[in-house]
Amino acid sequence: MNLYTTVSLPGGLPRLEHDSRLMLLGSCFATGMGARLTQAKFCCDVNPYGVLYNPLSISTALREVVARRHYAEADLCLHGGLWHSPMHHGDFSRPDPQETLGLINTRIDRAHALLDRLDCLLLTLGTAYVYRQRSTGRVVGNCHKMPETDFVRTRLTVDEIAADYTSLLSGLLARRPGLHVVFTVSPIRHLRDGLHANQLSKATLLLAVDRLTEAFAGRVSYFPAYEIVVDELRDYRFYGDDLVHPTPLAADYVWERFAQACLSPQARQAADECAALSRMLAHRPLHPGSEQHRAFLQAARARVEQLAARYPYADFQQEYLQTSCNTPSDK
Repeated sequence: MNLYTTVSLPGGLPRLEHDSRLMLLGSCFATGMGARLTQAKFCCDVNPYGVLYNPLSISTALREVVARRHYAEADLCLHGGLWHSPMHHGDFSRPDPQETLGLINTRIDRAHALLDRLDCLLLTLGTAYVYRQRSTGRVVGNCHKMPETDFVRTRLTVDEIAADYTSLLSGLLARRPGLHVVFTVSPIRHLRDGLHANQLSKATLLLAVDRLTEAFAGRVSYFPAYEIVVDELRDYRFYGDDLVHPTPLAADYVWERFAQACLSPQARQAADECAALSRMLAHRPLHPGSEQHRAFLQAARARVEQLAARYPYADFQQEYLQTSCNTPSDK
């Protein structure tokens, strides 16, 4: 007896190794997946512009990363005592415009440096609705709680999204022949739009991605995160109290399906070992400084050194610092 419907994973997904280089852009679902990849010690850059929801903002961010576009004070706006970029998440906003620009341009530089070594680009689309700034006519990535009258809200069409990404992907894939692009559609629900409008938005994204996977067969794939949460899990217990965001359990399940589909057996083993180390170091001792705690830290230090030797391409600097700072001196 089958009590739930299993979502079949499509063919053509990439087979990633632990030393593969990745970049993730898109909604907060992309941030969550990126956190798991980072914990597993993959080399990845996650949302260099912060969380972005709509396809046009994501494609604009990618084009700016490719061009290594640096922002200037004229690109910012002052609102609520902070300097904001309409293209960036509020995490970049600061009272000093030069500090805001420093954060923005540093992240663009870092993402640009990775671009020509990239193996996989994962793009998570959240909504087909966009906000255009009335003063400029441009689609913004974040409204920064400015008055709604400053913006015009519209829903993109399948043709608009497909045309924009056909142009973008043609350039990216020519620039980096070994690159594989994976699209996902975020299972996060946009209830403010209303359930019907949310479904229309998700359907628009799904149709546009389907067109792109056909146009770039073998180079562009779709991972069904949306279907796994909505159809396979299919229960409100897999959503948080806000009924919008998937629970950690749901996110863990999607991660397991992603690892099953996209990671080689060797990469999965390495990812599990590195994630286990991160969880080990996140442990908070009941009695700091005790003999038991000293033994724990020494074991953790030995484990860090062992994994660093086995996976020399992974960055264990934070783990070294954590164990070095916490391990009592022998003097």
